[in-house]
Amino acid sequence: MHTVPKQMIAVYLTGHGGLEKLQYRDDVPVPVLSADEVLIKVGAAGVNNTDINTRIGWYSKKVNSDTNSGGAGGFDEVDTDDASWSGVPLAFPRIQGADCCGVIVAVGEAIDNARIGERVIVRNMLRSYVDYRPFECWTLGSECDGGFAQYTKAPARETYRVDCDWTDAELASIPCACSTAENMLHRASVGVERVLVTGASGGVGSAAVQLAKRRGAHVTALASAVKLDEVRALGADVVIDRNADLVAAVGANSIDVVLDLVAGDCWPALLEVLKRGGRYATAGAIAGPLVELDVRTLYLKDLTLLGCTFQDDVVFENLVGYIERGEIRPLVAKTFALADIALAQQAFLDKQFTGKLVLIPPG
Repeated sequence: MHTVPKQMIAVYLTGHGGLEKLQYRDDVPVPVLSADEVLIKVGAAGVNNTDINTRIGWYSKKVNSDTNSGGAGGFDEVDTDDASWSGVPLAFPRIQGADCCGVIVAVGEAIDNARIGERVIVRNMLRSYVDYRPFECWTLGSECDGGFAQYTKAPARETYRVDCDWTDAELASIPCACSTAENMLHRASVGVERVLVTGASGGVGSAAVQLAKRRGAHVTALASAVKLDEVRALGADVVIDRNADLVAAVGANSIDVVLDLVAGDCWPALLEVLKRGGRYATAGAIAGPLVELDVRTLYLKDLTLLGCTFQDDVVFENLVGYIERGEIRPLVAKTFALADIALAQQAFLDKQFTGKLVLIPPG
């Protein structure tokens, strides 16, 4: 029987800003459960763009630059009223961490005690707290506390048992990145067709390559020149330097679906390579949120543009099945102790890796 302490180690985000806003503490109260929640002893928690974007207030419409511009030091001007991904002001201090893998050690009064001991991951886009209304959700570690701690809590119905032989770090690499990638594929109804993935060496991009190949797609992947071999090893059919002339390299009107995580100045070329009737899906804009759109390209080519944040329940359920059947594999680049979260986020910003960085809390 696990004895749950009254206090725990966790990292507090104390406000929007630079890495100095991350405060490692050993006196944080362990979460108190509501009737339909479970308490999880965190084994590992992945590092994601959304954690950094939330910390620096990048979601504020006053910010129009790329994520890295303020990733370490924050931005000079942020409107705190719209600086979260949902547009609702954050409450501080907040324990971030959209990814969480661990073991259930306690349950709320409405939950069967038999769930204690389950090894689980948590759906990062939580619907329970908004009564399952369509296109509404909370992000674990944004609208509620997340995985950068020894313990966290989550709705029981959105905490999924996973039976596999992966390490905690490997399982913690899945929830945010893979659900984001799978959601784009789901929303764009990707099948056996030609798919282009931008930012293919990152957590979401590398997951998108694997998950698109799982659906039988022919995948063209964009990444930095030094990472092309690593992305090819993930299964990409064609790999292209992200700085290349995309239209010249791929061909105009040659791609059925674009899965974009980058946006920025190169965005117009993504629509040029789409076939007539093609689909563009996005869940990120790390190179900058403001793009130039020629509306004539949009309507004359009968394109569909899809913004992908909200996730249908089947997206996360499918991921658990893929893991248990061995249809996808984790890609952990490096692990860090939770105490080294600033080093981990700086490494994330430096982007000298392929796959995911993962934090390990003390036992």
